[in-house]
Amino acid sequence: MSGASKEHATEILIVGGGLGGVSAALATTRLGRKVMLVEELDWLGGQLTAQAVPLDEHPWAESLVSSQSFAALRGGIRAWYRDHKPLTDAARRDLLLNPGMGNIGTLCCEPVVAVRVIEAMLAPAVAAGSLAILREHRVTGCKVDGDRISGVDVLDLKTGTNLSISASIVIDATETGELLALARVERVLGAESQTETGELHAIEGPADPLDQQALTWGFALDYLPGEDHRIDKPEGYEHFRTLKLPFWPGPQFGWAVSNHVTHQPLDRKLFIGDTDEPYLFDLWHARRIAARRNFLPGAYASDITIANWPQMDYWLKPVVGVSEEAARAALDEARRFSLSFFYWLQTEAPRHDGGNGYPGLRLRGDVLGTADGLAKQAYYREGYRIRAEFTVLEQHIGVEARAGFDRAEYFHDSVGIGAYRIDLHPATRGTRDTVDIDTFPFEIPLGALLPVRSDNLLPACKNIGTTRITNGAYRVHPVEWSIGEASGALAAYALAHNIPLRAVRSDAKRLEDFQAVLDGLGVLRHWPFYGALKPGSRRGYRPPS
Repeated sequence: MSGASKEHATEILIVGGGLGGVSAALATTRLGRKVMLVEELDWLGGQLTAQAVPLDEHPWAESLVSSQSFAALRGGIRAWYRDHKPLTDAARRDLLLNPGMGNIGTLCCEPVVAVRVIEAMLAPAVAAGSLAILREHRVTGCKVDGDRISGVDVLDLKTGTNLSISASIVIDATETGELLALARVERVLGAESQTETGELHAIEGPADPLDQQALTWGFALDYLPGEDHRIDKPEGYEHFRTLKLPFWPGPQFGWAVSNHVTHQPLDRKLFIGDTDEPYLFDLWHARRIAARRNFLPGAYASDITIANWPQMDYWLKPVVGVSEEAARAALDEARRFSLSFFYWLQTEAPRHDGGNGYPGLRLRGDVLGTADGLAKQAYYREGYRIRAEFTVLEQHIGVEARAGFDRAEYFHDSVGIGAYRIDLHPATRGTRDTVDIDTFPFEIPLGALLPVRSDNLLPACKNIGTTRITNGAYRVHPVEWSIGEASGALAAYALAHNIPLRAVRSDAKRLEDFQAVLDGLGVLRHWPFYGALKPGSRRGYRPPS
């Protein structure tokens, strides 16, 4: 491997190629800036692709209540299927084509397809020379000069070449906010205390940085009855199969899980009916990404689904804020944990039709770009968050915390919108149940994108100024996209006007001008209607008076 070092310079450096990084790149290049994007993996798309998490969206996803660029991503996915896949005539005519007919959302697709659409969206900027993408490059360090990042050190994972990249503005779009630590930016990790935030659902007692939501290492699978695709028993299986969270009704490897809404056990099996039936309430149909009924006979031997289920939540050890050795060990255990659940499905799981085990379940790495069938990367639900000029609290978006109000807080500096329930999975301490809180459709305040000190760094995903509670609503796909789009646009605007990033928010006229730029990009900044997001409900929403 070469130890040679190279130097590069760009106007804007984006570290991380997840959805926030992609939308930031689109916004900055559309506004005429030179951008370099660095991604550790060979795939762009983050949670939608490399982490194998189908789109989690709000009930109005098909009503164009999103930024125009996010709507273009969704439209591009459907167009790719119509142009390249052997759809049935009925599926091809369906304006709201849901390739997988998964019931987690209205657009469940194969991750490999989403990758191709994202690449196509970025292709014009790449061809024009305004965007350079460095795949399979890992950030190893930051050069900090006072309140500014003067450079970022990067390692080419294929050649071993070291790069030093300087930029006027750096955008952290990493999955865990790792750049915040490297750049010594003021940050928060884990759970804040009720004393600090005043939130109803924050933890009692002192804040705990290592109290972090479980991560999940997903995988893709199909089902071929009568065939035997059993894998070798994973290391640690005997321990994992008996593991029990104290608030669950039984072992984690099982059908009965804790229901945080009714506080009664919820029984959700792998199958409750024929796999060809649409929209059954079982695990198979939840995140199904390819429904064979949508395609011509013989195109798919089986449905394909994504396993990213509560039974796979890995909460045994924290991964962020620990040593590299400890993080590697925890991630290795998380992989074995997921493979162990798959082995349990193949060999021991009580069947819907009697007996035990589904040996016909088969891992499908081809749709995830891997050899082993697991996602390229674990799904991180949280990481480092900036200490921001403004922090979004439960009191701003939670229904219970906003007693007497019928909408979320109105932010004068809004730069985007989102809508998702506050959804927290079990924590690494293993003592706190899942949390699911009603929310109002909410806004993204510009103040949550501005670090309290650092002058030229912006967050672009889960690392904005939220708490661990509100992160549970701001972490999903369309919100991350909008955060990245706003940060990218802010970086481009500040460079165009030769002003500091925080000067945009502190000056009313500048803020109004910047928000007009967002409007021109097709960004929605305020909700056209409001109402609580309650479990399973898509009714009861009304416009503001």
